[in-house]
Amino acid sequence: MKDERKQLASMVTEVGVNVLDFHDPRLFRDLLGQHDQHIKILQTTLQLKIRVRGAALEIEGDPIQVELASQILRQLYGLLEKGYPVYASDVDYAIRILSGDSRARLQDIFLDTIYISAHKRTITPKSIAQKAYIDAIRRYDIVFGIGPAGTGKTYLAMAMAVAELMKNNYVRIILTRPAVEAGEKLGFLPGDLAEKVNPYLRPLYDALHDMVDFDRARKMVERGTIEVAPLAFMRGRTLNDSFVILDEAQNTTPEQMKMFLTRLGYGSKAVITGDATQIDLPAGKLSGLKEASRILKGVHGIRFVTFTEKDVARHHLVQEIISAYERDENQPSARDILEKS
Repeated sequence: MKDERKQLASMVTEVGVNVLDFHDPRLFRDLLGQHDQHIKILQTTLQLKIRVRGAALEIEGDPIQVELASQILRQLYGLLEKGYPVYASDVDYAIRILSGDSRARLQDIFLDTIYISAHKRTITPKSIAQKAYIDAIRRYDIVFGIGPAGTGKTYLAMAMAVAELMKNNYVRIILTRPAVEAGEKLGFLPGDLAEKVNPYLRPLYDALHDMVDFDRARKMVERGTIEVAPLAFMRGRTLNDSFVILDEAQNTTPEQMKMFLTRLGYGSKAVITGDATQIDLPAGKLSGLKEASRILKGVHGIRFVTFTEKDVARHHLVQEIISAYERDENQPSARDILEKS
């Protein structure tokens, strides 16, 4: 009988309860979110019960998750006290950050304003890796941001470039990418060179127009203050006093990467972004990004920042999709299994 009771006791999950009090009713409402949306995100993600008791929250569930939720809520409330508007996406980012590092301070990340966009939206880092990336861009002249799509590599680099241009720290921004993508080559596309190049540069224009209103961006492009061009146009040039961004760098050849890196002139900064798992080069062609990572690691003045699926700043399902594909790629194929048998 005693053994049965011990077995039953071990099957009962320990439940933790914590009550958090908040003194400012207005900030407390903002913490809850519209229709308690922020609380619902925490409940669903961390599998907790959270009850609103006046200006207090009662959190019940697994003790570790209760402590995590309490820390998240306290830190989000601290952001609200600093005047930072907390959105549902910020709750999701906070869960990711503090789940990975309980010592992280959200204020150090979310309050690091990079730029205020044309739509009056404040652009800030949303993960520890994004914060490290921004700090690296501020400190180093050549920075590589490597990781999956949706982690903010290009967008944050663009925000930094526009912010620095507005401070007159650089005289121009140059945005470039190799004209190879998704298995297509320019020769197979209809139209003249401008029409062919445009689809490949469209993501850079989209990010630019999110920072600067359309008319202002158009004038800056016309004056040459902002240049958007395929990588081939960089050959033979020396880029002085410029903030240069090379996007989709995994699709450069080693020769193209070397050519690009040696274009950098006095007073310039280069940010190179890419995803080493999404190479669209012909079979057998080496990626310039992979080669640069191998050759330049440890070179003083060059910084590499790596992103993972945890840093994806798009729809929450994008993170799950990336993880699922990575798991599948790591599984042996049916052909591999047959060859081994």
